[in-house]
Amino acid sequence: MEYFLQTKAWEDFQKSLGRHVHRQSGPGWSFLAIEEKNPAGKVLYAPYGPVAGSVEAFDAALAALRTLAKSCGAVFVRIEPVGLDPESAPGTLRNRGLQPAPVNQQPELSWIVDLDRDFKDVLAEMKPVNRNLYRNIHKKGVTFRATQDPEDIRVLLNFLHMTARRNGFKPQSDEYLTQVAQSLMPAGAATLFIADLHGGPVAAALAYDSADTRTYAHAAMDDTHRKLSAGIPLLVTLMADAQEKGLKHVDLWGVAPADQPDHKWAGFTAFKKSFGGREIAYPGTWDLPINRPRYAAYQAARKLRDGIKSLLKRPTR
Repeated sequence: MEYFLQTKAWEDFQKSLGRHVHRQSGPGWSFLAIEEKNPAGKVLYAPYGPVAGSVEAFDAALAALRTLAKSCGAVFVRIEPVGLDPESAPGTLRNRGLQPAPVNQQPELSWIVDLDRDFKDVLAEMKPVNRNLYRNIHKKGVTFRATQDPEDIRVLLNFLHMTARRNGFKPQSDEYLTQVAQSLMPAGAATLFIADLHGGPVAAALAYDSADTRTYAHAAMDDTHRKLSAGIPLLVTLMADAQEKGLKHVDLWGVAPADQPDHKWAGFTAFKKSFGGREIAYPGTWDLPINRPRYAAYQAARKLRDGIKSLLKRPTR
């Protein structure tokens, strides 16, 4: 799989935000790293990177990241390595001076639907209700379309606002997603899929494409038409379109661990798993301190802040 957050399209998008980015590669390894700011100072962050085909290749990539971080004055490097065995990775990473980041920036578990087979077999792994909706929802007047016009992102933004009000969560800003659309859609790296009911939109989903994988990134629907469940056949349409374009996988993005039924992602994890597929695990997010005194001070300040927040949340008598 080619990970979208390591692609040239994502690099161009980061540049459009005014960020400094770095791309390096060598035998069996590569990375895209982005300069970011946090309370510690400058951070060099490689989302789902470096990508390495072996432990030896990972060591070479890590050495390159360390040198790069020193040259640009980064306090630490934050990585999410791809290619290491998730079970042995913690030991491998700790032995090289890395430590787990306070939180995982990208999901540690994701859900993949493989498309390198007849689409009938893809449908056969889905729950019957998903297949039936995909095959029959046109009888209710619902149609689907794909667009790469950045102006159409407004459809998704409106539905995200509705979902945020209903569920009490804070979506990414309109400005950010508008910039995503303006950078990625004309380049063919992002596509917005829209479900229409009698000519008016009722659901939308934004997907990103790498060389072999389509990533399901953002989706929302009109509250007033929830009973239609148009988001289900919309996602199946997104998958069918990906296969027609020669892509091999659809990445449905983060899911909750199977042994955590009360996880905050449990609801949409069940939704994603209803389309068939398989789980993929990553080692998670790890930090490599470069300026150790400043990194230690950053960690101490973070723990103090978290401790104060915890105390403030305790009920008073």
